[in-house]
Amino acid sequence: MLQTFDPRNKEIQVYVKDGLFPREEAKVSVFDSVVQGGDAVWEGLRLYKEGIFLLDRHLQRLQDSAHTMAFEDVPSNEKIKAALKQTLDANNMKEGVHIRLTLTRGEKITSGMDPRLNQMGSCLIILPEYKAPVYDNTKGIRIVTSSIRRNSPLFLDSKIHHNNLINNILAKIQSNVAGADAALMLDKDGFAAELNGTNIFMVRNDTLYTPYANACLHGVTRGMILQLAVESGVFAMEKDLSLTELYTADQVFCTGTMGELTPITEIDGRKIINKSGTRILEKLTESFHKSIANYCISL
Repeated sequence: MLQTFDPRNKEIQVYVKDGLFPREEAKVSVFDSVVQGGDAVWEGLRLYKEGIFLLDRHLQRLQDSAHTMAFEDVPSNEKIKAALKQTLDANNMKEGVHIRLTLTRGEKITSGMDPRLNQMGSCLIILPEYKAPVYDNTKGIRIVTSSIRRNSPLFLDSKIHHNNLINNILAKIQSNVAGADAALMLDKDGFAAELNGTNIFMVRNDTLYTPYANACLHGVTRGMILQLAVESGVFAMEKDLSLTELYTADQVFCTGTMGELTPITEIDGRKIINKSGTRILEKLTESFHKSIANYCISL
């Protein structure tokens, strides 16, 4: 399910630092911390016709990540919203858009890891593209388990939504080689953490389960699904999930801004067989789409 280039994105305007630039001119310095060490935080946003979905929750996570990373000169949420509006208006974008929102520590006076070298303020990047959800939600996806483990707070806390995504990329390479759509990453103890780019859920005996947000990212869509489960009368809980539990689940699916809710039909060659005939995924998918209008912010 490799994404393809959308010709509508050829002439897009991209926001960098303090203004807009044509796609071909939108660049950061080779001295920027994101180039020097992946030293940046980011959010993926989706623009529906009603507005940007769960924008305030995404911006809170961005602020939390930047604060944890001890960034200085962090733009306020109001400034970020104004820059988002400026960018979307300049591109005349109304819906069907994915926005990559990145905040780097900024440019350094000389190359090196020490954050004290970053003396020019942070750098905000807003990259909007016309882009459909990454997976086909009607067909579902096949996944394989990766040998690359997901970070835990022992190493690099996954609650920081940072740009250092090498372990996720290595896991994705393994899934590509295996001919699968995505990779399942385990935590240090061998329990399921998340996929290389989305969170994972399973249904068994009419109960919804998802891994603890220890080694996995505390995804904004993940949190929304747990909220919708409670509102829909579905019993949901966080739990350490082994591969055996996933193999024998009634339903398995992944969630994320780029994928919404996507069924997982096969894990490591094991078909996911809905023995109970449960329709919890379908129920949550319907609730999710109904929630969009209530949780979008129009700029």
